[in-house]
Amino acid sequence: MEKKEDYNIEANQPLENSEYNLANKHDQLERGLKSRHIQFLALGGAIGTGLFIGSGSILSSTGPASLFLAYLSMTVVVWTVMNNLAEMVTYLPMRGITVPYFVGRFLDPSLAFAVGWNYWYAYAMLIGAEATAAGIIIDYWGLPVNIAVWISIVLVVMLLLNIIAVSFFGEAEFWFASIKLITICGLIILGIVIFFGGAPNQDGILGFHYWKTGGAFLEYKAAGSLGRFLGYWHAFVSAGFAFITSPELIAIAAGETIDPRRNIPKAARRFVWRLALFYGVSSLLIGILVPSNDKNLLGASNASASPFVIGIQLVGIPVLNHIINAAVLTSAWSAGNSFLYSGSRVLYSMSLNGQAPKCFGVTNSRGVPYVAVLFTWAFGMLAFLNVSNTGATVFNWFVSISTISGFIAWIVVMLTYLRFRRAMEFNNLLNVLPYRTALQPYATYFTLVIVSLLTLTSGFQTFMPFNAKDFIATYITIPVFLAFYLGHKLYHRTPLYIPVEQIDAITGKKEMDELEAMGEERVPRNLLEKIWFWLA
Repeated sequence: MEKKEDYNIEANQPLENSEYNLANKHDQLERGLKSRHIQFLALGGAIGTGLFIGSGSILSSTGPASLFLAYLSMTVVVWTVMNNLAEMVTYLPMRGITVPYFVGRFLDPSLAFAVGWNYWYAYAMLIGAEATAAGIIIDYWGLPVNIAVWISIVLVVMLLLNIIAVSFFGEAEFWFASIKLITICGLIILGIVIFFGGAPNQDGILGFHYWKTGGAFLEYKAAGSLGRFLGYWHAFVSAGFAFITSPELIAIAAGETIDPRRNIPKAARRFVWRLALFYGVSSLLIGILVPSNDKNLLGASNASASPFVIGIQLVGIPVLNHIINAAVLTSAWSAGNSFLYSGSRVLYSMSLNGQAPKCFGVTNSRGVPYVAVLFTWAFGMLAFLNVSNTGATVFNWFVSISTISGFIAWIVVMLTYLRFRRAMEFNNLLNVLPYRTALQPYATYFTLVIVSLLTLTSGFQTFMPFNAKDFIATYITIPVFLAFYLGHKLYHRTPLYIPVEQIDAITGKKEMDELEAMGEERVPRNLLEKIWFWLA
């Protein structure tokens, strides 16, 4: 007999031992993440090898202006997705929740099932991407050690940081991200010095020399204006890798955050402008420091390196290139660390909702879902493909696979938010939401169209001429996602979407309101504390 799920509100009420019963701590995650942890967790996951390594490939193929505009454009997309998630998660920041939980509650269980596995798949691929990038970074020093050894070390450290305790993970990620942010600030200052000709091998002001001599917009796959537009669009798609799943890091951490109703909006508001500042300035500097035809950029040759490191070499600053390369290495470690955390939490949440095997819901005495951590980490070992292929080739495979997965996830997030907003209006709760953002729902409609176009056209270059391997790497995620979605829908006979009058907009609200009432606002005792509270 075919299964058919019940969509009345009573059937959607939580069981006594479900994850949103705050009194029951068995197999529950612990709230061990502070404000500074989640803010730096999000930045740590967002500012990684997409900027430090992947930007070199974009510069090489599309030019400095396309690179700069692409990162600014993608920041606008991330701003909308971050706002969508922040509104929903701040309303119900319950233990064990991740994005698929909201999709299943406000939109469609079949879509929740598909997007849950899509998220996990994306995070698993991103772990491999970061480990691969770490191999590229280490290979810069030309050490006589097989790349498999370095990948093994990177992966083992990621595992240890995630398996011990969430507070330990949060503290490690805080310091990793701190190194990363200090590095970027230092590079911005250095870039300004080089811009004005203050480096050893410079005779005068560098300015926008490489924009003028090499071309600001390179033609891509076609001549003239069309080629320059295709270059920008390819850069826009490629820039997605640097931002993919970064907004979700704050949402995923909500269930383990202290005083989430206060700390989640704070992290969300600061995340986007910090991201715009760091990516906007950094992408501009990359085009200033390095010519787009440099043979050491990712994709230009097998001897790939970070464009920041290349730029330092070009102006003859001694030793600093090695220091920056080491800092970029910690960046790959930090981002991989964040992705392993996120992938395991998605798997944990799906287990609690019956969308993944129950074993992934098991936690240890410190609240860490260690089975989910181990399973997710195991797929990061795909990075060992480096042993038989060049690092740039393997890295680009991971980039293509994870980017399209991230775009699909963002589309589902925006659809879910629109349904969430409709449910809030139906229940007269829109005006009492603890956190509301600007330009909604219009910003979501606009961004939904843009991301849908990016998804469908992300592999346009594979047709010019047709390249079967690249085509499969780019688009394989779409049929896999549809197979999960349609398979679940046919098996469970779910409707296209949950009718708005049957959406449960109440469960968990009372507990979250009580948790908010228990929170205490931090009051700075002096100027130093006031500055620190503002930062973190």
